[in-house]
Amino acid sequence: MNGTPAPEADGRRVVLVTGGTRGVGAGIARAFLRTGADVVVCARRPPDGPVAAAGRTARFHSADLRETVAVQEVFSWLAAEYGRLDVLVNNAGGTPHRPLDAADPARHARVLELNLLVPLAVSLAARPLLRARPGPGAGAIVMIGSVSGTRPSPGTAAYGAAKAGLANLARTMAVEWAPHIRVNTLVLGMVATPAARAHYGGDAGLAAVGRTVPAGRLAEPDEIGEAAVFLASDRAAYITGAGLLVHGGGEAPAFLAAAHGGMT
Repeated sequence: MNGTPAPEADGRRVVLVTGGTRGVGAGIARAFLRTGADVVVCARRPPDGPVAAAGRTARFHSADLRETVAVQEVFSWLAAEYGRLDVLVNNAGGTPHRPLDAADPARHARVLELNLLVPLAVSLAARPLLRARPGPGAGAIVMIGSVSGTRPSPGTAAYGAAKAGLANLARTMAVEWAPHIRVNTLVLGMVATPAARAHYGGDAGLAAVGRTVPAGRLAEPDEIGEAAVFLASDRAAYITGAGLLVHGGGEAPAFLAAAHGGMT
């Protein structure tokens, strides 16, 4: 048995966040906890500490979502524990920085698998529970995409390709599964996670990178969570097949910096 004892059935929404134990996923889980939802986070490894907010704690369920049997087991467990699923957030993913010619095709294929095939498999397994929610659009899927899927992605080519495919998958899924299940994508820019802080050389590096964003900083994980809560909520009942940019204004064109730097 994974996690703490299941709460009594009380009509609260049940939310599953894949990869919800740290970083962006933990921020998403905390945002849903603040709404009063029952939140389950799944990943291969448990969180370093409880994922908690507003006096509530997410339940952890161990699973390697690259394994078909593990995916099916997650949803059998959810059905037995809660008897329902209202929201699926496909957040699990990521990639190391690796130029195309620095790895063999098998390594790139694993990145594609984690960032595209896993969300597809998880969504298919979640569909029966989401489809069972009463009323049109009562079940919601939120894909966690990336600006890497909208522009060239040097150093993370397979990841960018996977995120581009994920956006198309979500739009197609939204059409095929309407009107019962809504499917939308959050298209993320840079987020101030512990991994980003380490990658950019600590707080000073993170601040320097943040100054390149029109908003003047990187997003916080909990801000991503608030956007996910909105897309999954009744306030977004007519939004499906959409991609919501959460990137602080994106990236200023490089030629502007070059032009300003060259001006006297």
